[in-house]
Amino acid sequence: MRTTVEQRDGKLSIRLDGRFDFNAHRIFRESYAAGLTAHDVRELEIDLALVDYVDSSALGMLLMLREKAHAANKLVALTNCSGAVKQILDVANFGRLFPIR
Repeated sequence: MRTTVEQRDGKLSIRLDGRFDFNAHRIFRESYAAGLTAHDVRELEIDLALVDYVDSSALGMLLMLREKAHAANKLVALTNCSGAVKQILDVANFGRLFPIR
C-alpha cells in the first residue's frame, strides 16, 4: 500500500492506494502520527478511493486510529468509499463510528 499525506485548513488528508491489510500497519501508522500531535490539525481524513481490498486488520487499524484521535480531540472521517470497501464498512457498521463521506 502507498499513502499520500497532505495537510491544509486544519485537516490531514491521507490517501491510501492498494491493499489495506496487515502488511500496511507500519506505513498507515506513520502516515497519521504527526497529525495526532499537530495542534493545527482538527480532523484526519482517510481517503479510500484507491483502496481495492480491506481486511479485518485494516478495520482494527481504523478503530485504533479513531481511539487515538478521540484522545487527542480530533475527528476521523472516511471518504470516497465505494464498491467492496463500502460494503465491508457497511457490514461492520462503521457508519455509526465514523463520518463516511
